[in-house]
This record gives sequence, C-alpha cells and structure tokens, in this order.
Amino acid sequence: MSKESEKQRWQRNFADLLQELRVAQTGVQILFAFLLTLPFSNGFGRTTEFQRDVYILALLTAAASAAMIISPVAFHRALFRQGRKPELVRFAHRMATGGLFFMLIAMVSSVLLVTDFVLDRPIAFLLSALTGVWFLIFWAILPFSRRNWGDDDIDDEDDSPQSLTD
Repeated sequence: MSKESEKQRWQRNFADLLQELRVAQTGVQILFAFLLTLPFSNGFGRTTEFQRDVYILALLTAAASAAMIISPVAFHRALFRQGRKPELVRFAHRMATGGLFFMLIAMVSSVLLVTDFVLDRPIAFLLSALTGVWFLIFWAILPFSRRNWGDDDIDDEDDSPQSLTD
C-alpha cells in the first residue's frame, strides 16, 4: 500500500470535511427553516418578551451557523484551481468549528424557547442547561478525550485536528 502524497492528503482532508459539513448543514437548515416560520404561527403572539428575545438569539445563531458551515463552498469557488488546498482545508476546519459553536447556541436557545413556552421558567432553564451539557458531551468532551485513540493506526494519523491546523 503506497503512502499518499501531501496533495492527496489535503484533498482527502477536504473531502472528509465536506462530508461532515453536509451532515451539519442539513441539521442547521432544518432548524433555521423552523425558526423562520415560527413567528407566523398562531401561538407566537402569546410569547413573552423574554421568549421573543430567546427566539431572536436562536434565529440569529442558526443563521450564523448556516453561514459558517456553507462558507467553505464559497471559499472553494474563490480558490478553485489555484493550488491552495491546504489554506482551504484550514479555513474549512475553522468555519466548521465556528458553525458548530453557533449551532450549539441555536439548539439550546430553541429548546429554551419551546420549554419556556410550555413549562415553568426554572424547569425550562434546567432542561436547556441539560441540553447544552448533552451536546457538549458528544461534540466536545468525548471527541477531545479520545483524540489519542488509534495512535498505532498509521493510516488515520493525518485525520487529527492538529494536522488540519499545521
């Protein structure tokens, strides 16, 4: 089995990132679409000022997430055939990370909006905090605690986040 060239590695890293972004993009687009339609629903007029503020936070962070997750496509178009794949991969990595951060805020604030609408506020805060912790466990704590898995696996050593930022 031959070792891949540096150019092939950057191409593979970019393809892997695009696959990841496709998954995240679908989720944020569904949430964003839901949030865009919410003010036009019958019950929205019964929301409190706090709930409307939370709604605006959820809407704007979902929009920010969508922008960051989709931005590698625009960046790729601007750099197309310029031989700047390493720069593109580094940019896409940063945008994916930022997009997930904003998606976390959008998800938690959406949970807060809905739970505050149907439950007492202290319970809504508790459930929203638990939601945030749940996301952080799966999106940050577990992945970062397992970064050294497979150190013996030479084939996947280039997938580490460090190699994307070098």
